Amino acid sequence: MRRSDTRWIPAATVVALLAGTAAVVAGGAPTPSGSAPSGEAAGLAEAPVTTGAAKPPLPLRSRRLVVDERGHRVWWTETVQAPLRPAETALVLCDVWDRHWCRGANERLAAMLPRMNELVRAMREAGVLIVHAPSDAMAFYKDSPARQRVLAAPPAEPPPLADHEDPPLPIDASDHGCDTPGDAPHRAWSRQHPAIGIDPARDAVSDNGRELYNLYRARGIKRILIMGVHTNMCVLNRSFAIKRMVRWGFDVALVRDLTDTMYNPGRPPYVSHDEGTRLVVEFIEAFWCPTVTSGELLEAVGTE
Repeated sequence: MRRSDTRWIPAATVVALLAGTAAVVAGGAPTPSGSAPSGEAAGLAEAPVTTGAAKPPLPLRSRRLVVDERGHRVWWTETVQAPLRPAETALVLCDVWDRHWCRGANERLAAMLPRMNELVRAMREAGVLIVHAPSDAMAFYKDSPARQRVLAAPPAEPPPLADHEDPPLPIDASDHGCDTPGDAPHRAWSRQHPAIGIDPARDAVSDNGRELYNLYRARGIKRILIMGVHTNMCVLNRSFAIKRMVRWGFDVALVRDLTDTMYNPGRPPYVSHDEGTRLVVEFIEAFWCPTVTSGELLEAVGTE
């Protein structure tokens, strides 16, 4: 069923769901949503640290448009329990740069960095592939083993991009989305933020979707978790990010508490910055992929 399709559910269930007192949970391990690439191990791509043993499930949250018994369309929040298999999972850090041109963006990223690094360390130790993707900064990493690891992956041809509904975003960032007056767009970054550790023996560095497709296929990666900035721009639209990976058939999930939008509250829909971010997260849940929190991920790997 397409995300914009509707279906009927009892009004009582809708009321409970909208009140946040219930969620629809599918037990067991669901069938993957797309034909993710199979993973024959390649000599140039190192073996994951752990085996593919299943971990505690992830509560993946999405939204669907349904019709209640009174004939009204309502958004239904749905949570599906999905297994975390570290050897088949990558965690991508999207554009977690050392500096952004917008002061507000820098301030909000700074607040997330400790938790981001905590999650990176825990997921790495669990056997998840950590992918650092600071766009337009590959020159800084040209001699890094983590960069060379990606380049050494054998070529693999991705499938044609699947058709996918792509409605407009719920916020207007046509002014570049900065909420701190006086800041003008320019290239302020040169690398990933140094607060995020890179393990040269295990991690990967790339800002290119085709490069990462090669590595994912060599490693047998099927699920991609993505965090970073900015939700309404790079996190959705980079070649390694949500839209492309969903259309290539991977199971994708956004880490919804470790992301931020570029949004100026002086633009439609004239809400606070945090509310703008929430609207974009809900848009992604409705039309592109489910979301999960860092706490749920840490719980799944046994560190919280």
